[in-house]
Amino acid sequence: MSVTAAKGFVASGVHCGIRKKDKLDLALVRSLVPATGAGMFTVNRVQAAPVVVSKEHLELAQPQAVVANSGSANAATGPQGLADARATAAETARVLGLEPEQVLVLSTGVIGTPLPMEHVLPGVHAAAGALAADGAAAAEAILTTDTATKEAVAYGTGFAVGGMAKGSGMIHPNLATMLAVVTTDYPLEPGEAIAFLRPAVDASFNAISVDGECSTNDAVLLLANGASGVERTAASDEEFAAALRTVCAELARQIVADGEGATVLAEIAVRGAASDTDARAIAERVATSPLVKTALFGHDANWGRIASAAGSAKVNGGYAQLDPDRLTIVIDGVRVFVDGTPSGDEPALTNGHCEIELDLALGDGAATYLTTDLSYDYVRINAEYRS
Repeated sequence: MSVTAAKGFVASGVHCGIRKKDKLDLALVRSLVPATGAGMFTVNRVQAAPVVVSKEHLELAQPQAVVANSGSANAATGPQGLADARATAAETARVLGLEPEQVLVLSTGVIGTPLPMEHVLPGVHAAAGALAADGAAAAEAILTTDTATKEAVAYGTGFAVGGMAKGSGMIHPNLATMLAVVTTDYPLEPGEAIAFLRPAVDASFNAISVDGECSTNDAVLLLANGASGVERTAASDEEFAAALRTVCAELARQIVADGEGATVLAEIAVRGAASDTDARAIAERVATSPLVKTALFGHDANWGRIASAAGSAKVNGGYAQLDPDRLTIVIDGVRVFVDGTPSGDEPALTNGHCEIELDLALGDGAATYLTTDLSYDYVRINAEYRS
């Protein structure tokens, strides 16, 4: 059920003709009772029309529905792209009995390709007619190069948090080529959602990388409608925040695990840094190093590449603190570099999962990051993307 696991939400996914071969390409999610919400978007200066329009709408009204298409990013499409995004929201609103500003718009696909509105607008009508309590079709309709849908649910005392996401390539903060819609029947007041969403995103979607590329379209949306009827307390707020973090973390993990051409999911953990900021910079630098990622693809425990990447992590115009004589590196539980000295031991790296730990022995700073290997198939998939 994922995005419709919470009470009062329905969703649908249809094929409207944006993509070929009858693939689902338009999704709709709606709250059946008044909702409030928030969004976080790409920091890329080249922002897609749906990002611009959704930001505008969030400043004017509370979101009640989300319409998303795959097959065209509607990015770098000029004034016509903005007009098309607004027309999509307006038609969705008309069909659902909402105001245009209450509809958020998401798109994913090839950059520079205009939306085929002759297919999108009829698709909105079809999607509205197909709204149901099962969100599986919606989760499928937002996919592009993904090999599987990405869904997650977490339950609290009397409430649920559910979500769907897409993402496989161009994955790197802040955010990535990823879309995520998270819904909950937990009660929030207007303006409150962002305070819960931001830390959940920072610890999940903003701590993953597949290829170091930051997209034009990425967005994470949260809609809360209070349909559970639970009574809010400080304890229930903490429980909701934890459930939201769980859903975001699980969706982020699924995105990385489905990275284009990926054969290895790697978890980078840094501790003992001088600060959390330093730890985050080092974890990200290791996670995005092409040499580390290609070593992972070759199942090569090349700890020298890890050490080199860690030592070149930049923070605030300088470099993160690191003393090579204190550094310890552990790969899959095997200490390969201890207090600045090679141990002579190496792990086998025979499966599709790898844990890399770095202890800097400089302080209490810590951070984690998820990444993948860089394979031959990644090059093939992206070389053939438009062909």
